[in-house]
Amino acid sequence: MIARKVMLLGEIGVGKSSLARRLVFDKFEFDYKPTIGVDVYRFEVEATAQRPAMSLIVWDTDGNFGDAIFKHIYMKEAAAALIIGDLSRAPTLDTMVRLGNGFAEAFPGRHIGYVINKTDLAAEPDAVPLPTGLTLPGVSLMRTSAKTGWRVKEAFVHAADSIARRAL
Repeated sequence: MIARKVMLLGEIGVGKSSLARRLVFDKFEFDYKPTIGVDVYRFEVEATAQRPAMSLIVWDTDGNFGDAIFKHIYMKEAAAALIIGDLSRAPTLDTMVRLGNGFAEAFPGRHIGYVINKTDLAAEPDAVPLPTGLTLPGVSLMRTSAKTGWRVKEAFVHAADSIARRAL
C-alpha cells in the first residue's frame, strides 16, 4: 500500500483537529484543545478501479505558522494540502485563499483542497458568499462538518483520488 502525506492548514480554531479526529476515530469532542506543533494521524483509503489503496498520513498543524509553514520541515514530501476555513468566520476563508496560493507556489502540481468546515452552524451553508480565489482551476472546494461528520471522509478520499491521478 502506498502512503502519502496530506497537510491540514488553516487558522487556529477552524476545525483541523476536529476533522482529523472525525476522520480517524469517527468522534467529535466538544473540549477544544489547540494543537501545539503538529499531530500525525493515519487513514486507510480503500482501493477503487481508478485508485490503489492508499494510506494517508495526515499532518494536523497548529494555526500559528501562517505563511512560514511553506518553509518548514513539516512540509517535506507533502503530496497534498487540505486548507481549512470556518464557515462562521469569514476572515478564515480569506486566509484559505492566501495559504492555497502559498502552497501552490511552494509545491506546484500538488493537490489543494479547500475545506469549509462548521456547516452545521449555518442555516443555509451554500448561501454563504465565498471569497474570490476559491474557484481556481484544479482546486477542489468542499463544505464539511466535523461535528456531524458530513462530507469529512469525502474530502480526504477526494484528495487521495487527486494524488493518484497526479501520480505523486
